[in-house]
Amino acid sequence: MRITPNNAGLGARVEGIDLRQTLGDPAFRTVLRALGQYGVLCFPGQDLEASHLSAFGSRFGELEVNVANMFHAPGHPEVMILSNMRDEAGKPIGLSDAGQGWHTDMSYSQEIALANALHAKQVPLRDGRPLGDTQFRNMHAAYDDLPAEVVARLEGRVAIHDFEKFWEVMRTRPGSIRRPLTPEQRAKKPPVPQPIFRVHPITGRRVLYCNPGYAMRIEGLEPAESDALLEFLFRHQAQEKYLYSHAWTPGDLLIWDNIGTVHNAVADYGPEEPRFILRVQVMATRDYAALAA
Repeated sequence: MRITPNNAGLGARVEGIDLRQTLGDPAFRTVLRALGQYGVLCFPGQDLEASHLSAFGSRFGELEVNVANMFHAPGHPEVMILSNMRDEAGKPIGLSDAGQGWHTDMSYSQEIALANALHAKQVPLRDGRPLGDTQFRNMHAAYDDLPAEVVARLEGRVAIHDFEKFWEVMRTRPGSIRRPLTPEQRAKKPPVPQPIFRVHPITGRRVLYCNPGYAMRIEGLEPAESDALLEFLFRHQAQEKYLYSHAWTPGDLLIWDNIGTVHNAVADYGPEEPRFILRVQVMATRDYAALAA
């Protein structure tokens, strides 16, 4: 196994490993440490079925079954299909607008996510150039660069995160097939408080854990101050120096750290430029500091 960091300081390429095989303890420890250190890992040239992706993700923790309950791989409710393609009857075969907007998956849940793992089967192309990049921002570095007075003002505070915020933004986009959340779905994901600063479970360093997709307000502050501070945090983390953009190639397995990054799926392809990706989400259900030691 060879790990080659990207020049940007966020992201690394991992080669010389077949993810159809179960990761042994030494390999798993190496990958887990690299995930904490680099935030985004790309394993190129993989050829995985839904069962392989599920097994790989399960090595890191329990897998989430999405509350929207849409577009699962056959026999694997924990594996979601992300696609803009349709079947012979014209029905969508996958979620076409997943992740379009800066966010951190599961920050809207009391039990947060450690990581996402996506495996690309088809990647949209135009003039030989891949489309549909996934972009990331480094929340370790974003925290390190915060002004001391902002850290002092927000120390120990929480922001309220709400699943419905991002869902409703997605519903307003042209061509969206998302329906309003049912009362039952809403009850499963009520608004939750999350610490604005938290200690990363692998690196032991502090990260900025506050994203524009789900964060609504800062508890204990007047609305005007809360809005101003959230706007500052979102503008701060949007600086170019924190950005890494992954251009997909069929066969890529991409796993990223959902605690130390925020991400965005670039929607720069059309309905006639097919995309098909399998996805699992790993909940933070284990003692990662011990596993990485």
